[in-house]
Amino acid sequence: MHPEQIKTLARECGFELAGIAAAAPVPESAYYGYWIAGGMAAEMAYLTDRRAGLRDDPRNLLPSARSILCVGKLYNAPQPYSTEFAGEDLAWISRYAWGEDYHQVLRRGLTRVVEGLRALSPAPFEWKICVDTAPLLERAYARHAGLGWIAKNTCLINQGMGSWFFLGELLLSLDLEPDQPPPGRCGSCTRCIEACPTQAIVPTGLAEGPAWALDSRLCISYFTIELRGVVPEQARPAIGRHVFGCDICQDVCPWNRRAPATEEPAFDVAHFAPPLDKLAALSEDEFREMFRASPISRARYSGFLRNVAIAMGNARHERFRAPLEKLAASADAVVAEHARWGLERLSEGPE
Repeated sequence: MHPEQIKTLARECGFELAGIAAAAPVPESAYYGYWIAGGMAAEMAYLTDRRAGLRDDPRNLLPSARSILCVGKLYNAPQPYSTEFAGEDLAWISRYAWGEDYHQVLRRGLTRVVEGLRALSPAPFEWKICVDTAPLLERAYARHAGLGWIAKNTCLINQGMGSWFFLGELLLSLDLEPDQPPPGRCGSCTRCIEACPTQAIVPTGLAEGPAWALDSRLCISYFTIELRGVVPEQARPAIGRHVFGCDICQDVCPWNRRAPATEEPAFDVAHFAPPLDKLAALSEDEFREMFRASPISRARYSGFLRNVAIAMGNARHERFRAPLEKLAASADAVVAEHARWGLERLSEGPE
């Protein structure tokens, strides 16, 4: 089977990007070890526990794997970037979470690819679908498959379409000719590094390998999505009105100036910049219902209200006093503590 047939099939199944990588260890696994050893995974144990070693070789996931079909699915929408948005009483939710949970969307698309391959392949083959949660260095394999280069902000950038992509992989026992990685084209640009409110993009000091890494311990996305419990007080002001994730390092990237918008119906915008006071008033059942098909559920109810309390404090609007006082009386100690912090910010007056 020719690789171009498979890549064409992937595009017919809704993936804008498709390429082939060899199912073998890549140099990036050493960089991953450096990142882990430096503590930059923070409290994300799923990145550092027994599964960490599985990332060294895709054949740990599918012993017969010879090739990896790497795909990218565009999720950009026409709404403005966070850096161009001025709604002072509105929450900012990361662009990737505006629609349906991407895990299901990509898995459906890759399942269609498998069905198409079965029709094309004269011989049986083994396969495994991976979407985000599998212990696989997906950005590294996407780079080796020619989908783009790894930027200073650690996102994968495609020269023609930017960085607003979800990545997925199909491990295959088929022996396919791999694509080649493109050259990096960030050049001397440092806009993402300079724009990060918490300076989370840090120099690695590596003589060989990436010059920059993302330190989760400083990242707004980590604080608002992955971190359970208390957000460090010194980090809270820089979080601004972000209640789930952060896009700033992508919003300022020159390669995203002309990024196209997705045509995927599942990514129709449902959660763009909702009012902070509306979010603060959600019951746990309402939260679950509102975000049941959304990645936002990952923050959990307590974490989400914690984030809303921080955002209302940073907005410093007197109309948020009542909702913050209600949250400050919460039986959840974490929510209450962050709401009290928000009330203190209100008492400082407008910036």
